Amino acid sequence: MSAAKHYLTDPTHAVLSSLRSLTLTNPSLLLDTPNKIVYRNPSSLSQPHNVSVVCGGGSGHEPGFAGFVGDGLLTACVAGTIFASPGAEQVRTCLQHRLPPESKGVLVIATNYTGDVLNFGMGVEKARALGKKVEMVVVGDDVGVGRAKGGKVGRRGLSGTALVVKICGALAERGVGLEDCARVGRLVVHNLVSLGASLSRVHVPGHGIEEAREEEERLGPGLVEIGMGIHNEPGCEKVKTDLPGLVKIMLSQMLDQSDKNRAYVRMVKTDETVLLINNFGGVSNLELGAITAEVTTQLENKYELKPRRIISGTLFGSLDGPGFIVSVLRLADTGLGTGKSLLDLIDAPVNAIGWPRCVTGDTWEKTYKPAPEKTEEEEDETEPSNLKLDPTSLRKALEPALNKLIAAEAEVTRYDSVVGDGDCGLGLKRGAEAVLRVLPSLSSHDAMMTFAKIVPTVEQNMDGTSGALYAIFLNSLASNVRSQDSSSPTPVTTEIWAKALAMSIEGLGKYTPAQPGDRTLMDALAPFVDVLKKTGNVQKAAEAAKEGADKTKGMKASLGRSVYVGGTGFEEVPDPGAHGLSIFLTGIAGAL
Repeated sequence: MSAAKHYLTDPTHAVLSSLRSLTLTNPSLLLDTPNKIVYRNPSSLSQPHNVSVVCGGGSGHEPGFAGFVGDGLLTACVAGTIFASPGAEQVRTCLQHRLPPESKGVLVIATNYTGDVLNFGMGVEKARALGKKVEMVVVGDDVGVGRAKGGKVGRRGLSGTALVVKICGALAERGVGLEDCARVGRLVVHNLVSLGASLSRVHVPGHGIEEAREEEERLGPGLVEIGMGIHNEPGCEKVKTDLPGLVKIMLSQMLDQSDKNRAYVRMVKTDETVLLINNFGGVSNLELGAITAEVTTQLENKYELKPRRIISGTLFGSLDGPGFIVSVLRLADTGLGTGKSLLDLIDAPVNAIGWPRCVTGDTWEKTYKPAPEKTEEEEDETEPSNLKLDPTSLRKALEPALNKLIAAEAEVTRYDSVVGDGDCGLGLKRGAEAVLRVLPSLSSHDAMMTFAKIVPTVEQNMDGTSGALYAIFLNSLASNVRSQDSSSPTPVTTEIWAKALAMSIEGLGKYTPAQPGDRTLMDALAPFVDVLKKTGNVQKAAEAAKEGADKTKGMKASLGRSVYVGGTGFEEVPDPGAHGLSIFLTGIAGAL
């Protein structure tokens, strides 16, 4: 139950410490600790008479919304405890005492949850009763619940709220009046659709292990919940599907006009849009990038919508939730003229911790040349040589050796799981399978042309440290074989191979300090080359490689990931890289 492990177990302390951190990372901010209000230092305001923009809600949605306090976004944020709305008195205190008195009005933005609407609404009414000019925009952008289930409550507020804050904050920064700020805020809400999905529910700091286990069991293994809310609220359905299938369902619920229960915003292919991919907080950047690519591709291919802007990151989180929200905004006309379109306002600069650093509007609008197509002239040309290598004989030597290496994948992986990260076997298998696919195409008797096909194949299909070492070594081997070229056709003899191999091992020393005895693939490679050079006998050289690999069992590593793994696993298994190489070399010797 790793989701139940936290660095802080007191949720109150976690919230207050997090709010305080904003004043440390942005010195222009102040914190009213008792009321959990983050607000801009009055001395930092260059235009204190502009409309003040206030947002807030329960904590746990960081960076929203306290992280959005700053130039071009919010003037202040009122925070509640985790997943709970701030009280009306907190809101009133903010509106009455934490905003510049010169402000020509206050725009309050709240998400459409009962507690937020009631408490912010009460605070607004109290401020109005005291003479403040205040407008309130309630954001409901979720389509997951649907009209039938949502009833009078309406749509829940999701990550689209961040876009409303961005646009209204930019308007206020430009000196636009309160009525227009509120009107445009509502315009954004009416043109906004969002939907979330998650692999699991979140765990709140301070809650017990059993509660976390119950949350996990509610969803079940292998399922993703579509329509899940940002406070662990159940979604509209649970499905078992891959990412393309999930995105297809989500976009259908958001954009299918035949779904009268969820067709809140009509979007056609001529509409300009902004796409926001919001991380709940627990999705890796790697996967978030893949999600962004999948959503963008399906939007363009199925709905013919090519977003003018794409924003991806964590803006409106849900603690450590392994989910994401897709928001699509239709760029409606604000009616405010040049420089105040929704796109202009999205592009407007901000100075706040929580807003992602996006590329500029100028970068988006510039016309770029398409990527040049690869031409034959761009292909790396290999100079022919007089060194001759029979492709049929080479295939007969390599095929069985590569097949043995592929068959040993599980064994090598098991060894690497004990002393490394478990990827060595798969890496060797990928490389071997790729070379096998190339072998039938080998037709030239020129050894350099053979190298020109095999070496890039290894480079492209083997990654990690071992992949880099093999690529360096094979490139060096090709160079050192070529160095023995002559003016007349010459077969590549065992003597040529041995000399080139020895030179390549020496060259490898420029890039790695690995030597026999360090528990690496060098423990198999070095003895093979040494014996081959001395005897010219491939079988004896392969036996030396196997003996060297076997000796790594019990050998303590001096290099590689095994150094960090620790434990006593090295006493039980040989080095996976050396073992895999010895299997390959033994396979070649057997074939010859």
